[in-house]
Formats: sequence, structure tokens, C-alpha cells
Amino acid sequence: MGDDPLEPVVAAPYVAFMEPERTEVYERIPWETLEKRGNDRQWMVYAVAGAVTLGALAYSFTRNQPRPSASADAPVATTVPAATVTSNMGSTPSTMTSPIVVAEADLYAVDPERLIDQAGSHAEWFAVEYVSIDGSEESRETLSSLLPSGVPLPVSTEGVQVFVDWAGTQAVTQTGPLSFDVEVLVRSLSSAEETGFVRQAPLLVGVEVEIGEDGLARVVAAPTVRPAPTGEPAAVSLVELPPEVAALIEGQGEIVGGLQLADGSWEVVVMAEGGDGVRRPVTLRP
Repeated sequence: MGDDPLEPVVAAPYVAFMEPERTEVYERIPWETLEKRGNDRQWMVYAVAGAVTLGALAYSFTRNQPRPSASADAPVATTVPAATVTSNMGSTPSTMTSPIVVAEADLYAVDPERLIDQAGSHAEWFAVEYVSIDGSEESRETLSSLLPSGVPLPVSTEGVQVFVDWAGTQAVTQTGPLSFDVEVLVRSLSSAEETGFVRQAPLLVGVEVEIGEDGLARVVAAPTVRPAPTGEPAAVSLVELPPEVAALIEGQGEIVGGLQLADGSWEVVVMAEGGDGVRRPVTLRP
């Protein structure tokens, strides 16, 4: 059959002219693109894992914190006025302008032995200043700061001087939560213009001491003063030493006598001369 120019030409189906779907084949795999994407994803995984870990640690820390016990003695929280808070913002003071005040309840919590030691040492200091007289203005000012307000200072005649030879706390009696009666033994040396220093009889000085809310000890009354009681001397029966015991301490001083103990050993009293040239009775244990 020939081609008729009058006969319409029928076009071939469209699909006939479409090329079959081509599979794109790379001559080289773009590893740099794949590696870049893989690294971004890897860092994202690390970030998520880190966030989860931090969250778990924070939750564990919060759960392990001690919770305040709800009790009837718990202090009631107070609300600070907004104006006060606003006025203090932006300026933090570098130094404390007001003194620290210790609550009386805090003092009760202190070890009682510590308070007793504090009261005893303060009473001993006061007793030394109270008995001593040297005529200096500094000594008068010190004693004035220790005496209660309104109690006069000691008065002495011209030329009299008194110096404390020794002082020691004998007893501390607690009369209240922060109040103490302290007894201090004091031995002094007194001198006038026409005489040298003479040792005085020991005194027992009674001092009332209180611990204030600032934690400091204070004398709250004029002291009591009386001669220190000595009591009767203890009885010791010294006997003559056996020759073998006396031979062990020969040359150490004149033998006065000895006392045999329960275990069979001896205590021997001899008159031994010291470096000052004075012979005094001393005990030797051969």
C-alpha cells in the first residue's frame, strides 16, 4: 500500500518515542558528601546522649538531697518587703557594719565545760587585777573595765604596792544557764616605803561571772574576799630507815625518816639543799 497524501498520518504512540527510564550510574561514589552528612548526624547523636546524661544526673542529685523535716519547732518563713529588696540590689557591702550578736540559745548549745573554763579564766584575771596595786593609770583603767559599773576602785595609801605572787581557780559553781560563782586563790606580796616586800596570807576571792549574748564573760558584782582556809595538816608517821635503804640515798641530804608502802618500796624524806642555798624537805624514792 502506497502512501496516500490525502490519508491522515497517524502518529506513533507517545510512549514509543519515550526513552526507557535510565538508571544513573556514577563512575565515582561521592564519599565526601556521605561523610559530611554522616558526621552531622553523629554529632547530633552525641549531643542528645549528653543532654540525657546530664538530665539523669540532675534528677539523681535532686532525689538524694536531704529534705527538711516538718516539725512544730520549724521557724516560720518571713517575707521581706519588695521595697527593701529593691533598695539593696546592685550594691553588696564589702564589710559588716553591725556587730555579730550571739543568741542566748546558741550559748546554751556550747559545751558546758568550755563555758566553765571561760568563766574560771575570766575570774582569775579579775582577781589578779583586783588585788594588784602598782599606782599606774593603766592598771586602774584595766580594773575599771572589769568591775561592774558603779563599783568604786580600791583605794590605797601613798607608797603601797601589791603584786600577786600566784593565783589559781579553786572551784567553779554554775548557778544558772550562763551564770557562775568562781573561787580564786590569790597569794600576794605587799610593800610599803619603809619595808621590803612581805608575803601576805592567801585570800579566797569569790567572783560572780555571767556570759553575755556577745559571748564575753563579765563580773556582775563586787567580789567577796576572805582568808583561804587551810585545814589541819595531814598526819604522816615517818620511821627510821633500814640500813640497806639508807645506803641507797647516802649523800643526797640529811635523812629525816621514811615511809614503807604497801608494795614494800620506800618513800624517804631528806633535807636537800637547793641552788638558792636553802635546805628543804623533799621525798626521794630509792
